[in-house]
Amino acid sequence: MAEPRRETAAFATTARAVVVRGTAAAVLWWILVEGDGALWGLGTLVVGAAVAVSLRLAPPARSWPIAPLALSRFAAYFIVQSVQAGAQVALLALHPRLRLAPGWIDVRLALPAGLPRVVLMNVLSLMPGTVSVRCSGDDLRLHVLDRRLPIAAEVARTEALIAQLFTGVT
Repeated sequence: MAEPRRETAAFATTARAVVVRGTAAAVLWWILVEGDGALWGLGTLVVGAAVAVSLRLAPPARSWPIAPLALSRFAAYFIVQSVQAGAQVALLALHPRLRLAPGWIDVRLALPAGLPRVVLMNVLSLMPGTVSVRCSGDDLRLHVLDRRLPIAAEVARTEALIAQLFTGVT
C-alpha cells in the first residue's frame, strides 16, 4: 500500500518542479524578448525544452523549504558582500602596482549535496573575485583573484547563511 503513496508524492514533487522551473523560464524568456508577444510561439518551445533539460540534469528529489527571515538576512548579506567585493576588485584593478596572487582554493563543505550546494556555488561565483570551479564529494575548488584574502572564512560564513535558508539543514 505504501507504493501508490510514494508515486503520488513523486508526481507532486515533479509537478511542482515543472511549474516552478517553467515559470522561471517563462519570466526569463519574457525579459529576453522584452515582452514581445509575437515571440511566444517560439518561447513556448524554448521554455518547454529548458524545463525538460533542467529536469533531466537536476531531477527534483527533495523539497527544500526556504525560511523567509533567513532569506531576508541572506539577501542583505549578499548585497553588502557584492558591493564590498566589487569595490575591492575595482581598487585592485586600478592600483598602479597591482599585486594579486591568483590561484586555487580548496574548501571542505558542510552543506548537504543538492540545492544548498548549488546555491552556494552560484553565489560564490557571483561574488567579484571568486569562481566556483568544481565540487567533488565534499570538496569545493574555487579560483580566486588573491589567495591571501580570507576566502575560506568567507565561504564558511556564506555557507552558514545558506544553511539557515533551507529549513531542516544543519
